[in-house]
Order: sequence, then structure tokens, then C-alpha cells
Amino acid sequence: MRILVSAVVLSGFVSLPCSAQTILKSEPLMLAPYEVAFVKDASCPSGKVLKVTGAIRGLHRRKACVALAGEQASLAAATP
Repeated sequence: MRILVSAVVLSGFVSLPCSAQTILKSEPLMLAPYEVAFVKDASCPSGKVLKVTGAIRGLHRRKACVALAGEQASLAAATP
């Protein structure tokens, strides 16, 4: 069952590679395993955003500064 759910989720990401990414103003408290959120904060240099990837229970989230093209990103209001 987990494999089926994972396949459906991953196929959704693969089928929409050109869709715009939403950039949040703060890191979300809840993030599903392997879900990706882009956050604009002071931890990354200008022109880059923080890419946060959710992890399974017991592991830490992955965080990396990445550059996004202007056409790919839209700034959204995040609720804390």
C-alpha cells in the first residue's frame, strides 16, 4: 500500500515539471516525508531560496540553498 501511494505521489511530481513553485515566507511545521517546500529567508544568499525536504520519522529534514528561475516561483503568504 505504501508503494502504491508513493508511486502516485511521485507520478504527480513528474507529470507537472513546469508548474510554478510556491515560495513560503517561513518553514512549515508539518511536512510529509519527501515533500518539498521552498522558503525565502535570511539563511540563504540573495537570489537563492531554502529547499526543505521532509523526512521520515526519526530523521532530520534536508535543507539546501537553491536558485529558482523567476518564471518558476511565485511568492505566497505563509501562515505560521
